[in-house]
Amino acid sequence: MLLEKHYISRVGWLRAGVLGANDGILSTTSLVIGVSAATATHQAIVLAALSGLIAGAMSMAAGEYISVSSQSDTELADIKREKEELETIPDEELEELTDIYRKRGLSDELARQVAVELTSHNALETHLRDELGITEITAARPLQAAAYSFASFICGALLPLVVAVFAPIKNMIYYQYAFSIIFLVVLGTIAARAGGAPIFKSMLRIGFWGTIAMATTALIGYFFGTQII
Repeated sequence: MLLEKHYISRVGWLRAGVLGANDGILSTTSLVIGVSAATATHQAIVLAALSGLIAGAMSMAAGEYISVSSQSDTELADIKREKEELETIPDEELEELTDIYRKRGLSDELARQVAVELTSHNALETHLRDELGITEITAARPLQAAAYSFASFICGALLPLVVAVFAPIKNMIYYQYAFSIIFLVVLGTIAARAGGAPIFKSMLRIGFWGTIAMATTALIGYFFGTQII
């Protein structure tokens, strides 16, 4: 028997993890590059990187928790409404389910039979899945998303922080850019493998937008650094 391998079950933690790590690398590196371009001291650069790590991790976790909580609240409200409708207007709900299957290509008779049998098996689960698109895989998990974002951001931000500590200030921008591109490419590769997506496309996308972000902050740093001087 051939066992199919699917990756959709990973979408929740993979999205939060990749987003957090990518943001940790990119935002911290961009911050360091911007500060370095403004002719800061080595101590100021390391402090900026550390501050960016702490603030970014907290912001990512809070933002992810709030956004996913909003999704969870909406899902719970829909579940409650669906329960009430199944109790008060079961015939209308059965007809609605039949119509869903009919639109998917089943004949009227078969659509009705499927709707009746699935409703007998588990009416609420069937309506949540086929009417609202809510399943165990796609259900919102705020705490899990926040934890993954927090941990992954710190892991990502630690990399440019270490570079900021050990790289010479004279070539800080070049070291930060070179290592961040390596880090981002590695992250893109890992994310693509975990999600079963094309690796080269992921690497190219993450490298391109990373370069734009870092170049922009470098230009801003040079501009304001020059103006201050």
